[in-house]
Amino acid sequence: MLTVSHPWHGVPYGDNAPRVVNAVIEIPQGSRAKYEIDKDSGLLKLDRVIYSSFYYPCNYGFIPQTYGDDKDPLDILVITSLPVQALCIMEAKVVGVMQMIDNGDGDDKIIAVAANDPGVNHYNNMEELPPHFFSELRHFFEEYKRLENKKVIVEEFGDKSTALKVIQEAVESYKEHFRK
Repeated sequence: MLTVSHPWHGVPYGDNAPRVVNAVIEIPQGSRAKYEIDKDSGLLKLDRVIYSSFYYPCNYGFIPQTYGDDKDPLDILVITSLPVQALCIMEAKVVGVMQMIDNGDGDDKIIAVAANDPGVNHYNNMEELPPHFFSELRHFFEEYKRLENKKVIVEEFGDKSTALKVIQEAVESYKEHFRK
């Protein structure tokens, strides 16, 4: 008998975490649709279509069995050479973190490259990525909610060691909240 697992709770965060993690993609690169995992059913739900003419600059998802400051699984932005199908599980090599405040709450975004994409998997650290990538990310996340009258502040980009700590804390927080 086939058992279907909830993407957040049933998929492991990865054998080589926190350096290489499993990422569950919710939003393909280039999409204007904001999809999220429904916490109850595990199905992919359309949260909204972005109010402005912005497109997600890279694949957006979460690291399973993690719990962030925003009471959701820890977000991850995965750079690939092509958009990836929603609900795809992929190995992602962590290179850094974008730390931001979304409506007053901390909302870290891990930055990673697809481990199995030869077009990007040669990147190992944030410093190797093109500087314009960071400008594009900052601009997208600070502006995409403006027409909804919501404020997002990108505080800083952290290096790999900062990202690894954020992931470790989110794994521990998940264990505290869900494995009682």
